[in-house]
Amino acid sequence: MAKTVSITKDLLRKSAFEMAREQGVNEVTARKLAAYAGCSTQPIFRNYANMEDCLNDVYEDTLLYFDEFYNKYDKGSHIPFVNLGMAYISFAEKEPKLFPFLFMTRNTHGMNLYNILNGRTGAVMKEMNAASDEGVRFPEQIFMKMWMLIHGAACMTITGDYDLTSAQTRLQLEEAYKSFTR
Repeated sequence: MAKTVSITKDLLRKSAFEMAREQGVNEVTARKLAAYAGCSTQPIFRNYANMEDCLNDVYEDTLLYFDEFYNKYDKGSHIPFVNLGMAYISFAEKEPKLFPFLFMTRNTHGMNLYNILNGRTGAVMKEMNAASDEGVRFPEQIFMKMWMLIHGAACMTITGDYDLTSAQTRLQLEEAYKSFTR
């Protein structure tokens, strides 16, 4: 009777994603993943041609995870770009290992920041349309100005240099939007 394979690609993929969440993507190596999943490296290379293929799955899972995170995030502001910014900063705070992987490394997966943020639901386009509906002539320019502020705050969160409360952050973003659109 043939031996049953208990280490599936799905298990390895989930394990690699959890490792990336807990330890950072640079820690997801074949040997460390094998130890984490409780197997040898053989099942890894039976399911993946190489570790780059495995890390591509981790990247895809991280994209989906951020998309879900944003879609579940409480949308407490009616001002364009604020909710997206709040979710982004919150993601940096709650997922300090995944955030740099998705937003602070050179992207080799053919996606730019706009594509990542826009996600499956068109989050950025919705925000730009909302700004346009308010009479903003060049919402893409407002997005870029807002995003420099938002990304800076998120990076400060990662380095431990950000100490504003959620309410203070929301107020700062709302005031910035109003200032940029005058």
